[in-house]
Amino acid sequence: MSRTKVVDALKSSEYGKQITVKGWVRTRRGNKNVGFIALNDGSTIKNLQIVVDFAKISEDNIKDVTTGACICAVGTLAQSQGAGQTVELQAESIEVYGKADVNEYPLQKKGHTMEYLRDIAHLRPRTNTFGAVLRLRHNMAYAIHTFFHNKGYYYFHTPLITASDCEGAGQMFQVTTLNLDNIPKTKEGKVDYSKDFFGKPTSLTVSGQLEGELAATALGAIYTFGPTFRAENSNTPRHLAEFWMIEPEIAFMDKTELMDLEEEFVKYCVKWALDNCYDDLEFLNNMIDKGLIERLKAVSNTTFKRLPYTDGIKILEEAVKNGKKFEYPVYWGCDLASEHERYLVEEHFKTPVIMTDYPKEIKAFYMKQNADGKTVQGTDVLFPQIGEIIGGSVREESYDKLLARITELNIPMKDMTWYLDTRKYGSCPHAGFGLGFERLMLFVTGMQNIRDVIPFPRTPNNAEF
Repeated sequence: MSRTKVVDALKSSEYGKQITVKGWVRTRRGNKNVGFIALNDGSTIKNLQIVVDFAKISEDNIKDVTTGACICAVGTLAQSQGAGQTVELQAESIEVYGKADVNEYPLQKKGHTMEYLRDIAHLRPRTNTFGAVLRLRHNMAYAIHTFFHNKGYYYFHTPLITASDCEGAGQMFQVTTLNLDNIPKTKEGKVDYSKDFFGKPTSLTVSGQLEGELAATALGAIYTFGPTFRAENSNTPRHLAEFWMIEPEIAFMDKTELMDLEEEFVKYCVKWALDNCYDDLEFLNNMIDKGLIERLKAVSNTTFKRLPYTDGIKILEEAVKNGKKFEYPVYWGCDLASEHERYLVEEHFKTPVIMTDYPKEIKAFYMKQNADGKTVQGTDVLFPQIGEIIGGSVREESYDKLLARITELNIPMKDMTWYLDTRKYGSCPHAGFGLGFERLMLFVTGMQNIRDVIPFPRTPNNAEF
């Protein structure tokens, strides 16, 4: 008999039908006459109750059916008399596929801290919380692809190994085949990269944007969605060394159109979660963040505030005058901290904010400069609970202006010749943004630490599993 998923069994009203279910035991309880097994197979946050009549199935036959064990149960669907469920399975036979020693299994029926679960990340997907998070992660990825596909964008694969530093941060993981115990040196005593695999220093990418821009000048509108890497020695709840980025690049798009796209995109993802993952959201709302669903609904139904950086600074300076305490100082030219962004979003406007026109000194070299010569056409989306969730901008299409900025920042020209070629041959106005997938996941799930919205977090001194 073919297997029926738990999610489908719970929706069924075909009482009296014989089905086969397979999954992992969440709990087992009962008395001398009857046993109750809560079974979950990952297809839903909800468990299917399996009722075992010991007059039909010996209790000794299910002695290995303990929390964590993997079983196959054949039985008849019946209308449930218990609260909180409409259907249950009256078991006719049970087979144990894999035992889980009750004295050793790390996920017994009790509360576990997130720190403890990170230490057993190979098992934590079996918990209710991480099952919900991972189903939502799948749905958000599917929503992202659906959104861009429906708008006619092309999914473009950018390289993971690169010789350029898109953001100029210098915090990159080096890729090499050189023997680190016997590094070849030049006559000058420097590393001889001619002996390396690529013949030059290479690293794992921090962004696919620059290559994405090349594709946009040929295909019109593209998006990337893949892993990126940053060797930032930070242990905050908002940083990972390996994370995923979504980066659309669009030819002939101006700043207003870019802000429209950013707002539409985020709302689409949030609404997708509400429409397709409500059971998981409801669980997380009850267990992790009591305001989660209300916050998601508010974002999906509100118009984002569009705010020039200069006006935002004035609001923050006024707040300081009125007694608001910030850890970091506020002044024109400062790079806003998360506390500043969240004040604007959560306390002042009480709505997501798209901040624009930042000082050029705190933004990347590729952003288009405004006529004032001091600011650039950045368009960052700021969210409640998170702060910046999207970083975007109109890109500088002028060869001379881009070259001047690269020279001003002392970016090695040998790494930029191919990028500058897009401004030499058929340059066009274009724009794009980057959304950190895990930051979106933090907002959608209500989880408090970014390490808990990716299956296997990579952080300083941690590359387990």
